[in-house]
Amino acid sequence: MAGPGGDMQWCFSQVKGAIDDDVAEADIISTVEFNHTGELLATGDKGGRVVIFQQEVENKNLPQFRSEYNVYSTFQSHEPEFDYLKSLEIEEKINKIRWLPQKNAAQFLLSTNDKTIKLWKISERDKRPEGYNLKEEDGRYRDPNTITALRVPILIPMDLMVEASPRRVFSNAHTYHINSISVNSDNETYLSADDLRINLWNLEITDRSFNIVDIKPANMEELTEVITAAEFHPLQCNTFVYSSSKGTIRLCDMRVSALCDKHSKLFEEPENPSNRSFFSEIISSISDVKFSHNGRYMMTRDYLSVKIWDLNMENRPVETYQVHEYLRSKLCSLYENDCIFDKFECCWNGNDSVVMTGSYNNFFRMFERGQRRDATLEASRENSKPLQVLKPRKVCTGGKRKKDEISVDSLDFNKKILHTAWHPQDNIIAVATTNNLYIFQDKVN
Repeated sequence: MAGPGGDMQWCFSQVKGAIDDDVAEADIISTVEFNHTGELLATGDKGGRVVIFQQEVENKNLPQFRSEYNVYSTFQSHEPEFDYLKSLEIEEKINKIRWLPQKNAAQFLLSTNDKTIKLWKISERDKRPEGYNLKEEDGRYRDPNTITALRVPILIPMDLMVEASPRRVFSNAHTYHINSISVNSDNETYLSADDLRINLWNLEITDRSFNIVDIKPANMEELTEVITAAEFHPLQCNTFVYSSSKGTIRLCDMRVSALCDKHSKLFEEPENPSNRSFFSEIISSISDVKFSHNGRYMMTRDYLSVKIWDLNMENRPVETYQVHEYLRSKLCSLYENDCIFDKFECCWNGNDSVVMTGSYNNFFRMFERGQRRDATLEASRENSKPLQVLKPRKVCTGGKRKKDEISVDSLDFNKKILHTAWHPQDNIIAVATTNNLYIFQDKVN
């Protein structure tokens, strides 16, 4: 993968998680997210747990050994619940995590399962009070008659404790499954989206939200599309986008009206008639939408490609990258094994020059925008020696297979990378395979 100063090579840094082949369902990673500085990296899993890794201070004397991420805090964010009115089990699986910008010593994040969003505070304690007047050190109360002098309690150092406490619980606002949460640039509000509605919340108010998009038809038999992802603009607090299962993206402006059912812009690419097939509608469904950091572009991921849209041009994307075009001939079997419904996410690097997304066989793809160069890399235990450089992988679609190529027929569709994240400032990436988190970094020369 090429960087601004020539070829950038990626090398293995760390892998987290058990090595066992039989993976417990609860351990499957369902979301990955760096905080705004990149110092913390959070993962959520199907068991409702959030694990936060912290970047250690790097050794200034050994520049080739970059900082590592170690476990900072682990907590149970969501528990399984049962909706007795609808006789439905509500999974504890964490669908999304979003960090709030840091304002004080504590960190705050939002985590959501299908129905309930929680605001968590993560704080450190490294001192404890000692020298109470009315209590002994073990907590027993003293006899007031024995107290002859007044003591001033003091704070004494103790081992660092990281505490996670739920500060707000936002519930009972979604009839359908929540697929997205996004914090607004005003840092006071956030949105949550399910299949048919988008709600706007204030971070301080848990008992009411405002419905800003509602695409539910009066008669559910007339339902033709659902909302698949939604995100606030990084700089303009009045603007957000949402994508649909029909491959369209709608940009809405909250200044126009309280209910944003009428979009300001509709981004849609006309379909190429030569590619029309039974699966066209399924593979055109957008699984993720992300604004660039500068707010000028947005990236969408459908089943086979990544598209970059300029917010000023609605009729077609300015860039299209094929992620795994070799699967077009395999759509029938991917439909039969349900893989065609997999929801791949995508992410930008810190300066919006490279985009990354996942694929099958634990491959992940990078596309460098200015140079129009791309790379296919693999997250695997075989390439997990410290600082080992990742070799680009190639998939052979037919004919004679070269030595380093892998045949499209031998790809493992059970091994897939759906969730990826890129450090906001450095070339450090986090890639989630089924139950392992791989961290790679660019090679320091």
